[in-house]
Amino acid sequence: MATAALSPATVSLRLKPFSTTVRFLSLYNNHHLHPKPNKLKHQIIITPLHHQSKLIIHCNHSNGCITNRRRFSTVLSAAVSSGEVVEKSKTESIDGLVGEFRKRLRIADIKGGESEGLDRLGQTLTVRGWVRTLRVQSSVTFIEVNDGSCLSNMQCVIDSDAEGYDQVESGLIATGASVCIQGVVVPSQGKKQKIELKINKLVTVGKSDPSFPIQKKKVTREFLRSKAHLRPRTNTFGAVARVRNALAYATHKFFQENGFVWISSPIITASDCEGAGEQFCVTTLIPSSKEAIDSPADAIPRTENGLIDWSQDFFEKPAFLTVSGQLNAETYATALSDVYTFGPTFRAENSNTSRHLAEFWMIEPELAFADLNDDMACATAYLQYVVKHVLENCKEDMDFFNNWIEKGIIDRLSDVVEKSFVRMTYTDAVELLLKSKKKFEFPDIKAFYMRLNDDGKTVAAMDMLVPRVGELIGGSQREERLEYLETRLDELKLNKESFWWYLDLRRYGTVPHAGFGLGFERLVQFATGIDNIRDTIPFPRAPGPPSRPALQQFILLNSRPMECQKQPSMPKIILSVIVSVTKLIAAARIQIGATFAIFEGHTTPATVQVTKDVSEIPRTIEMMRTQPIPTPKNIKPTPL
Repeated sequence: MATAALSPATVSLRLKPFSTTVRFLSLYNNHHLHPKPNKLKHQIIITPLHHQSKLIIHCNHSNGCITNRRRFSTVLSAAVSSGEVVEKSKTESIDGLVGEFRKRLRIADIKGGESEGLDRLGQTLTVRGWVRTLRVQSSVTFIEVNDGSCLSNMQCVIDSDAEGYDQVESGLIATGASVCIQGVVVPSQGKKQKIELKINKLVTVGKSDPSFPIQKKKVTREFLRSKAHLRPRTNTFGAVARVRNALAYATHKFFQENGFVWISSPIITASDCEGAGEQFCVTTLIPSSKEAIDSPADAIPRTENGLIDWSQDFFEKPAFLTVSGQLNAETYATALSDVYTFGPTFRAENSNTSRHLAEFWMIEPELAFADLNDDMACATAYLQYVVKHVLENCKEDMDFFNNWIEKGIIDRLSDVVEKSFVRMTYTDAVELLLKSKKKFEFPDIKAFYMRLNDDGKTVAAMDMLVPRVGELIGGSQREERLEYLETRLDELKLNKESFWWYLDLRRYGTVPHAGFGLGFERLVQFATGIDNIRDTIPFPRAPGPPSRPALQQFILLNSRPMECQKQPSMPKIILSVIVSVTKLIAAARIQIGATFAIFEGHTTPATVQVTKDVSEIPRTIEMMRTQPIPTPKNIKPTPL
């Protein structure tokens, strides 16, 4: 089978107005005439076609001659409207073959290293990126370009003799425009950088309209949430994206180095892992012939009893977006021993706070032949590994967070890497809460899959609590005994038929196993100091219309009020473990996460406020939703 291939986009193109059509042709033998299809030696690239002419190729790959035999062809048309070639690509075709892909030189490569670019003095380089600032002076013009590879911009200097200077004079070069710049690396006369690029040739790849909303001025993160498609071009969100990328890379690296197998857990499921009932329903019962917003309610099929007729749905029963990949990971853990999932999860929790998302990513390892102690060891080793990776590989971004987002974050993260974790039982934790002389009332929230301890009242589970975020990791030893698991499902009135496959894992070669779940966005919060979780994910999903700016971000249980500028120091990370826990204690996990400062003997008005009677929470929520939070005057604005 002949297939079309598109060579890597390593050429900077600036085609003439209107588009040139590029057509790609795939050839297939007619299998009815040729039971044994011929094999190709190479892939075929069809060159651009001009105007509306068509190209049809018939090849006989066995002898290279043109044949009249029937062929099935698929033509793919793509419009390219970027302009004529301004730079010859290093990726070249030889004898009709696709050229070798090569990594593109980026600003991080040029300015990185101990010399910060001084080792490249005199070299002629090409930089591609977006204009951050433009300063026109009498004799020269300074253009700062950023390509997203690092926080630093490349300062480029152009004078009137350079090719393309007319684009500066005409106003074509403006903040937000994309450019391709060729120049020579020279020592910088400024103090902010050691090198700069003296421009020989300047080409505008894409101009920027004057309405570009991200200029060199102060803007709030709330405003930037309404411009989610443009906010990656700011310093803050660019740095968050790079640190998030580093954490994801380190996550895979940690588990792969320790013998884990990555499992792709399903997005659509019929089970509720957490048993909370806060799931998004997936259905095709809503008519799709029109716009969904115009679908009449009476078009949804019903049974004779007036209930929704799920038998007519796509899966013939209710289906939901997953809240966790844990149960699926357990199936593979009983075959491959140690596995992990890393993917998106969803929760229809109507919480419009700075700590909640409707769509978020979860990291969930499962360890076979393991108990709670193994689970805790894995959790602490994982956190130390990924934090160390970020500190070593994102130094410039971490310096930015340390200077502009959270003072002392580098020292705090260094403590995580270097110091030991403290282990505390929930019995001790609740005793500390009781000493606060506040009233606590909690329902039983033990998950059905947690292993019941020998006392018949407590479960083998743990939570890792960290400063600023609270609960970062929650894990447990899973119930591997069939009869205990069936009893627990009956107690919670869960349909055992929906978990038949999960029970089978206990029937056929059951083993002790344990695992934990970590919300990836909370990890990004912990590593960057970003206070609102909606700023840790590229496109946050939260209750309400997607286009509405998130102007009211409320801090309910696990953070300090905005008026409180200082937070008590937390010299140790607390790892709290349910070893001997009553139902009340097991249910107190969230409140313990909210008041972690008390565990170390610290107390502030913030921690006292959040430990009030739980009956006051609904009124507090409503008050915070209707009253704007005052903006402190002494907060230093974050630079874009």
